[in-house]
Amino acid sequence: MTDILPFLKSIISVSGLSGYETPVANLIEEKWTPLVDEISRSRLGSIHGLKKGSVSGKASRPSVLIATHMDAIGLMVTRIVDGFIYVTNIGGVDSRVLPGTPVIVHATKSGEELYGVVAMPPANLLPEGQSSGAIALKYLMIDTGLTPNQVSKRVHIGDRVAFNTEPVEMSGGFVSGHTLDNRASVAALTICLEELKSKSHVWDVWALASVQEEVTFGGSYTSTYQLRPTIAIALDMTFGKGTGSNDYQAFPIGKGVTMGIGPSIHPFLHKRLKEVAERVEIPVRDEAVPDYSSTDADAMQLTAEGIPTMVVSIPQRYMHTPVELVALKDIQRAGRLLAEFVASLEADFINKIAWD
Repeated sequence: MTDILPFLKSIISVSGLSGYETPVANLIEEKWTPLVDEISRSRLGSIHGLKKGSVSGKASRPSVLIATHMDAIGLMVTRIVDGFIYVTNIGGVDSRVLPGTPVIVHATKSGEELYGVVAMPPANLLPEGQSSGAIALKYLMIDTGLTPNQVSKRVHIGDRVAFNTEPVEMSGGFVSGHTLDNRASVAALTICLEELKSKSHVWDVWALASVQEEVTFGGSYTSTYQLRPTIAIALDMTFGKGTGSNDYQAFPIGKGVTMGIGPSIHPFLHKRLKEVAERVEIPVRDEAVPDYSSTDADAMQLTAEGIPTMVVSIPQRYMHTPVELVALKDIQRAGRLLAEFVASLEADFINKIAWD
């Protein structure tokens, strides 16, 4: 199987915050172009890669949409005081882990990337009651090392701020870095496309790298409406077991992927995926999703007349931090499982689907 690590490291080394995904989109499009028959971008910037199936004698083929989101959480400039940059969050950012984090300020005025670090004021300068425990985001600031005049000439209200932690290869086949949620899934979908180059499949496959999942589901709503797939799968991340996260909502990393069960998930697709996983000996665990899945599945299922949808997730630790951690073998497993599932789809599979 192809070594996916170099590609994964490349896409978690660039920014691409929700609504501003172009830097990572360019890398994904370059990687996917030789793996698909057609590639395009939606009006919102999502990437659509079409791998054609082999159903003959029909005007159109059934299609499966496999959605991964390429956008990242991050920060946005709200004000500048004495050369220090104050920010708010884009997506779900946990302020507890921010102090000391290296960042890049994308300065639109000058077109520069300014390197900085998230700092917090001394305790005696914080309002009463705010100096102990986690410091609220509104009190944190970014120091670029520039003078107030230099900052004011370069930085603009609304400029984006991205994490700038380097990818790290960990012991035991793990990798750590920012934005593994959800670019680890983009890597898994890339593996799926590579596997399908040597597999026969009758269904069309739409590979989707969606925009804005972390804030609006804008990419998954619009792309699903545009492409109108027969069925859909959201490939995302889930919580990995670690200190203080050992209940039913967390899963061991390096031990396989999870398959959602809940209102956003079609039980027939869950059944088929589980059968495929057992046949090819890929370890999977059921994941209870009793409400919204908080993935692109929530949007895809409700598009147009409704799309039968499934959620497959890769466990990771330290979700929505600059040092997320995932097992490479789980990325490989997710990609192979999806390829085997696509290859298993009969021409009349959709006629068998029932919500039981």
